[in-house]
Amino acid sequence: MKHRDIARYRRQIMLIGQPKQQALIDAHIAVIGAGGLGSPALLYLGGAGIGRITIIDDDSVDLSNLHRQVIHTTASIGSPKAESARDAMLALNPSLDVRFFTEPLTWSNAQTLLSDADLVLDGSDNFDTRHITSWAAAHLGIPHIWASILGFDAQLSVFHAGHGPIYEDLFPTPPPPGSVPSCSQAGVLGPVVGVIGSAMAMEALKIITGIGSPLIGTLGYYSSLDGTWEYIPIVGSPSVLADVLSRTPPPISPASAEVLDVPRATTIPAGSTLIDVREPAEFHSYSIPNATNVPLSTIRSGTVPSAVAAGSPTLIYCASGTRSAQAIAILEDSGYTNMTSLDGGIEAWLDGS
Repeated sequence: MKHRDIARYRRQIMLIGQPKQQALIDAHIAVIGAGGLGSPALLYLGGAGIGRITIIDDDSVDLSNLHRQVIHTTASIGSPKAESARDAMLALNPSLDVRFFTEPLTWSNAQTLLSDADLVLDGSDNFDTRHITSWAAAHLGIPHIWASILGFDAQLSVFHAGHGPIYEDLFPTPPPPGSVPSCSQAGVLGPVVGVIGSAMAMEALKIITGIGSPLIGTLGYYSSLDGTWEYIPIVGSPSVLADVLSRTPPPISPASAEVLDVPRATTIPAGSTLIDVREPAEFHSYSIPNATNVPLSTIRSGTVPSAVAAGSPTLIYCASGTRSAQAIAILEDSGYTNMTSLDGGIEAWLDGS
């Protein structure tokens, strides 16, 4: 081990010894997502001396990210997250080999991008990418560290095909679009992703060095408001693994999401009545001035906004434009017209205001 490595990692070496520190230096970890979970995980993996790290993220830094995605700065707004994260990691530890890809993980590229990684850490925020990651990790036979956040709570586990359960033992298929709220809908606190992202990094260090017991076969459930962890056993099914390994390619794809053909606008048309189809808790947190809240869930049950029923020009919006398009499609099927969906939703409106 080089003198500079001993100087940098001496506090870790006191705890784990030089051979295990060398194992970290020789390791290659792939990280999916440089957002909330990826931010602390990447910084701690880089700080710990993981010699080679591959970052995969096709998103760009946004102002609304910065309260929780602490690897990025205000100056990096608009930059690719993967590149911004790489720069922050090299500023922390210049000896790292950090490679990044600004393309999404897909069924066609996953095995190639992850081919020589010792393990994959999944910090993605959507079910399609999680299933792709699980499928590739199972084919490659590498550990798959996964976590997710919802509100004040979080889940964490380590999957490893042939050694324990895989992700599909918990989530066989992605849920219907819109059935699970995103961070923009449910909200998220920075310290929660900080705790869980750091815990994911610790699982990676345990696997690489062989210390401790990784959470294979165990789901860790964290309640931030109580400050408590619960641990739930997970049992893997050979038939589930066989089904995942037999998918070539699996019949799930981000590109398969339906794009509804409805009228769209990037600005608020003059004279339009504003209808917010988010849930009441979202609406009361913040909304566009003078908007009326008519949740998509009530529109699905048959409620028609009064402006739509009267035939008035109506701009319908949600968080990002998905639910507003669904609302318009439902109302158009019932014969109503003169409606427009705000492209990008209130999030784009806030970013442009």
